[in-house]
Amino acid sequence: MSVSALASRLFSRQFAVFVTGGLICALTDVGLMQLLLQAGVQPTAAAAAGFAAGLLLNYAFHSRVTFSAAANPASFARYLCVVGINFLLTIACVTAVDAAFANPLAGKLLSLPLVAVNGYLLGKYWIFK
Repeated sequence: MSVSALASRLFSRQFAVFVTGGLICALTDVGLMQLLLQAGVQPTAAAAAGFAAGLLLNYAFHSRVTFSAAANPASFARYLCVVGINFLLTIACVTAVDAAFANPLAGKLLSLPLVAVNGYLLGKYWIFK
């Protein structure tokens, strides 16, 4: 696939829906965590609940809205593999930028577009195909 073909696929309505869904899920994750913290739930439990809610909403949103595919155990397993890959990509960026520039936040910010593109392409061509 040429660079121009890849760029045209990324700058599509579907990619915009994908990113919007990711933002909604991130807000759900952080929002639920904050609500649980205010209710007195222990911080790691609140963070875990927020993460789980965001992850499940993300899968449901992308299967139904972004890619119009049926949710099933096989696609969910592939989705979890991509979550793992994107986690490792994030950790690699944070580690590399922190080692080179002593700035882990810059590494995290660098990882965000990489994870978004990777998640979109693997979602479109592998998870929900």
